[in-house]
Amino acid sequence: MSSVRTVSVWLILMTAEFIHGVLRVLLLAPHVGDLRARQICVFTGSLIILAVAWLFIGWIGARTRGSLIAVGAIWLGLTISFEIGLGRLVLGYSWGRLLEDYDVSKGGLLLLGAAFLLISPLLVARMRGLTKDHTITDELSQ
Repeated sequence: MSSVRTVSVWLILMTAEFIHGVLRVLLLAPHVGDLRARQICVFTGSLIILAVAWLFIGWIGARTRGSLIAVGAIWLGLTISFEIGLGRLVLGYSWGRLLEDYDVSKGGLLLLGAAFLLISPLLVARMRGLTKDHTITDELSQ
């Protein structure tokens, strides 16, 4: 697994998700409201993640379950850091507003999106037949 390639693909993901977010605000939110638009876009954003992962997972070079989950964990950590930085420093959102997207009791569905981001490299690699068939103990002994 290449860390440089993992981060490079994450940059592609963030570019696509940034455009997705701009389109959400400009085109969808005026028609369905901000919260509903954010909820819908968790699912459309997951499709974007799936497409980008599909295109690049082979190039990243991760093949074992552990390395594929590590790719997802790196993507997730970088994404949460990016969202906090963008939300707090650029958009001026409060912590409450940022956390609202993750709070299911307030209609936030971003936990689902975060879970999907975490497992998407493994899911796509399995769909494409790129994983090595090892047990967890085989991976730990490598």
